[in-house]
Amino acid sequence: MLVTRGGIVESEHFVRHALARPDGTILSSTGDIDGPTFMRSSAKPLICAVVVASGAADRFGFTDRELAVAAGSHSGEPYHVAAVRSMLAKIGLTEDALACGPHPPLHEGSARALGASGVQPGRIHNNCSGKHASILALAVLRGASPGGYLAADHPAQVEIIDGCAALLGIPAASMAIGVDGCGIPVIGVPMRAAATCFARFAEPESFPAALRAPIRRVVGAMTAYPRYVAGTGRYDTDLMEAGAGGIVCKGGAEGYHATGALHARLGLSAKVADGNYRAIPPFVTAMLARHGALDAAQTESLARHARPIIKNYAGAEVGEILAL
Repeated sequence: MLVTRGGIVESEHFVRHALARPDGTILSSTGDIDGPTFMRSSAKPLICAVVVASGAADRFGFTDRELAVAAGSHSGEPYHVAAVRSMLAKIGLTEDALACGPHPPLHEGSARALGASGVQPGRIHNNCSGKHASILALAVLRGASPGGYLAADHPAQVEIIDGCAALLGIPAASMAIGVDGCGIPVIGVPMRAAATCFARFAEPESFPAALRAPIRRVVGAMTAYPRYVAGTGRYDTDLMEAGAGGIVCKGGAEGYHATGALHARLGLSAKVADGNYRAIPPFVTAMLARHGALDAAQTESLARHARPIIKNYAGAEVGEILAL
């Protein structure tokens, strides 16, 4: 990835990636795709599928919009916050049960409105609050204490880690475990496995039997309600809307991204080596277009993500980000 200014290359981003078929065939790759790489929030659809498989989503009557926000990294817009509050109410818990730290809404307009109202950002505004609400639902369903649900040895987290390993087709013991920005255990897995997993979203029958229907439900919720997965102007939302049901995707911190191209039957995992997420939208868009997962009209609709313009503080255009 190249970043230009004044007609010359000012910066470059190296992107590791794996492009896979559902059978695990790697069609394209760069860099190390076999060492452990933290999926960060790109693992959220897998976590959500494990929660659905447990029966928690049915037990507490979660809607598809609520599943989409649980599988996403929301922008803290009012409808996102309402969805998470609804989930907590159904579980019988309050916002105090959320152990993710507070931060302002990622959506600038919502952050300004919150500030103007005199309300301080809360845990509910954290982009991961939907995921946390779903994990709390699993804890309550299993009769485990909601307190301490961030610990890797909490019954809910043990079930999630084991379920993610089953979806990825790797031993749970082989995964690196760290702590994510929101406090939950984060899994480090080969990019090969992540790409193959997202490719298999196109054929859920390739997953273990108990996880097939949950994957269908989570993928269906995300593609039906992409605005709940991210939000206004966000790449994941715009990519899924452009895909019109044929693309499911989830980005994560430190420049990680995973995409399932359902119609093309492809899975793509990408990781920016220096962690700068700005390289992800042009890279992923270019890869999907190059391999037939996006047509010309869909690619054009993503133009502002595919070739982002760099502006200075006065609003003047001074450069752009280009996919190689």
